[in-house]
Amino acid sequence: MPRLLVTRRLPPAVEARAARDYDAVLNPHDIPWTRDSLLAAAIGADGILCAAGDPLDAGTIQALPASIKIIATFSVGTDHIALDAAAARGIAVANTPDVLSVATAEIAMLLILMAARRATEGEMMIRARQWPGWAPTQLMGVTLEGKRLGILGKGRIGRELAKMARGFGLVIHYRNRTRLPPEQELGAIFHEDDEAFLRSIDILSMHIPGGAATRHWLSAERIAQLPAGSIVVNTGRGGTVDDAALCAALESGHVRAAGLDVYDGEPRLYPGYLGAPNITLLPHLGSGTIETRDAMGFRALDNLDAVLLRGAAPPHRVA
Repeated sequence: MPRLLVTRRLPPAVEARAARDYDAVLNPHDIPWTRDSLLAAAIGADGILCAAGDPLDAGTIQALPASIKIIATFSVGTDHIALDAAAARGIAVANTPDVLSVATAEIAMLLILMAARRATEGEMMIRARQWPGWAPTQLMGVTLEGKRLGILGKGRIGRELAKMARGFGLVIHYRNRTRLPPEQELGAIFHEDDEAFLRSIDILSMHIPGGAATRHWLSAERIAQLPAGSIVVNTGRGGTVDDAALCAALESGHVRAAGLDVYDGEPRLYPGYLGAPNITLLPHLGSGTIETRDAMGFRALDNLDAVLLRGAAPPHRVA
């Protein structure tokens, strides 16, 4: 059987399938890899099933053994993999699209609700045993009905969020590289430029990829273009937000509240977030359901099976 290096502890059903079809090298204790330890474990392997955060930069990929034919990542994003270096080595790279859109959209909707209704502040009050009882002006948030939700990046996740948001009476605006066809737009209002988009919304939900082109997209200048009292939510990539600028806006009140599920350099957090009462912080839960994580693992294995068991192209190749 081909030898497969599995870099992280994965759901039981995924590991069982990997062990059935491959000489699988698993990571039962989920010990993080260094560059050297990953390269040592990859000796003799034919493929790698990796995950976000694994050190697969250009230097690591250049040093991988010649036996490696494919890297399949347990994620949609590929920011952690040097795609050009893999292509130069002739190593296929594949991801897991289409299976986590609903789960991630649910987390975006959860963050919108928590930010709008000040749920984190309320829970902190309860846990600290500082709740004095109900009061007419206590923790007043804002109602979602009639508010304008701006979806930045209306791909699969953004479209699923729009479906959910309509049920709460939100009016959908969106900013995308291209305008969607009417059957996907479903009446949402398209904006061709950033400023018009930002000035037209009450809630910003971010779903854009990471990388140099989008780094700190949400800058102090763009935050200033949002109406006062706006809400910001990010379930896309942490590096797309200027943390210092968002913290300053939360402190001034220009941004009423925020909700984050992703962070620049995670698991490290920008220190200013920890003291901000009007922000909800989740530990990258976007795809964190049993159904979704199983589906991601099976899709990664489908990619590996194509290359290593059938000598075919992976169905979800990105490089």
